[in-house]
Amino acid sequence: MQRRELSWPSFAGLWSRAVRDHAARPFLVFETEEGTAVTWTYAEFDAVVGRTASGLAARGVGRGDRVLLVLPNSVAFVAVWLACSVLGATFSSSDPRARAPELAHQHARLRPRLVVCGADQAGQVPSGALDGRTVVVSSAVDTTVGGLARDGDSPAPAPAVTAEDVLSVLFTSGTTSAPKGVVVSQGVYAHTGLVMAEAAGLGSRSRFLVALPLFHANAQYYCFAAAIAVGASVALVPAFSATRYLTQLERLEATHASLFAAPLRMVLARGGDRPLRRPLEHMWFAQDLTADEYARVTRLVGCRPRQLYGMTETGPAVLSQPAGAAGPAGLGGVTPGCLVRLGDLHSGAPLPLPGHGEIQVGGLPGRTVFTGYLDDPRSSDGVVTAREADGRIWFRTGDRATVAADGTWSFSGRSSEQLKVAGENVSAVEIEQVVARHPGVFEVAVTARPDPVRTEVPVAHVVPAGVPAPDLVESVLAWCAANLSPAKRPHEVHLVEELPRTSVGKIRKFLLTADGRPEPGPQEAQP
Repeated sequence: MQRRELSWPSFAGLWSRAVRDHAARPFLVFETEEGTAVTWTYAEFDAVVGRTASGLAARGVGRGDRVLLVLPNSVAFVAVWLACSVLGATFSSSDPRARAPELAHQHARLRPRLVVCGADQAGQVPSGALDGRTVVVSSAVDTTVGGLARDGDSPAPAPAVTAEDVLSVLFTSGTTSAPKGVVVSQGVYAHTGLVMAEAAGLGSRSRFLVALPLFHANAQYYCFAAAIAVGASVALVPAFSATRYLTQLERLEATHASLFAAPLRMVLARGGDRPLRRPLEHMWFAQDLTADEYARVTRLVGCRPRQLYGMTETGPAVLSQPAGAAGPAGLGGVTPGCLVRLGDLHSGAPLPLPGHGEIQVGGLPGRTVFTGYLDDPRSSDGVVTAREADGRIWFRTGDRATVAADGTWSFSGRSSEQLKVAGENVSAVEIEQVVARHPGVFEVAVTARPDPVRTEVPVAHVVPAGVPAPDLVESVLAWCAANLSPAKRPHEVHLVEELPRTSVGKIRKFLLTADGRPEPGPQEAQP
């Protein structure tokens, strides 16, 4: 067992090692909305984690049990996450802006033992979960986690946590269905932390600024897990602010950062133009910037940001630009410690390089890549193109890339059913399902409209049910606001008489223009 854990560490083991080796060094610096910073060393925060684990155990949470987190960026989020890891329990983090129908769906799928939510989120939590199985956290710096973690509690039992134990179920929008629950093991979190720390050149004296939401894999994988892997620290802020971001980097003494292209554009628009007095050592970014945007960001932060590519299912960012070849576009090469190949877009068969095809990621389920989708073996099997004798699988991402002769990968498109809105994966199918339930809607198709800040935003093309009411557009928008989190809400609703279709009835979304009017396309001979 000892040798096995050395080869495949659990995330709980990674945390334990960090506490042992870096006890007196800072782990978490949390800056409140008022600008006050509170700091915990690894040893101090381990005490918080221990009390939180005891509180969870007292509520009946043990190995294999699930906890649903509906929290903004906060100390409680980190405490519950790490407490679940040492207990061998599973957490699932939801968008704190999610509405009641979305949370009800996740709650029904998860059947959690406990819900931990913020005061602002409590009103959206399903009423059936409020019968003593919900803990409400009132403050972002509440180390008692709403009274769950109390001084003097006896230590929780420490089970023999393994790399294969499930640590999280992260809901991510799929390309052909409602959001899937991505099952992620302790081993994948540990593997991701070790790989991403090395890729970012992270050391024990480094500090990541986390302004992205903690429910998102980017903050969990690339920042927190990487920091814990090497005993680095994390500066956490309640939410991203374009106007505060640069000053937060300076004030909190960050050396490393990670953002999507959309918030970087917001920084350029509203964050000021004075370069950092203390340049960053490293910055990750996702999704292309223009050459001008990249040059301006580089000037502000003092280092050349490096683009990466990864998914919740893949653990680490499996493609990343090397430090010496960073630029505004392109995904660089395969990240050391990862396996990536090019596959045929239809059959999934591996293709020789250079070439064009689907990005496929290889790994061991439950150790280096996700275990599968929650209670959905059909979808889990559907994204696997090959299973090898050593247990390795090849995961089909659904994303396309071109690989040049020098081995450089370039992103060249995603499935038409998945949008990328300000860094969030958004399922067009999920939006369509919500809009279709509106009594005035007969049929709907959702497409993406390019957006200079958010990269893409959803647009709904609606066929009315009968004669449309005069306020149907406004009514659909209000319906979406009540049932979808902000990133998923259509920015426009266009009323159309019919949706363009193939000869077998499939909707031809590429013929739906930005103003909602179908444009004539070539005749289609094949189904």
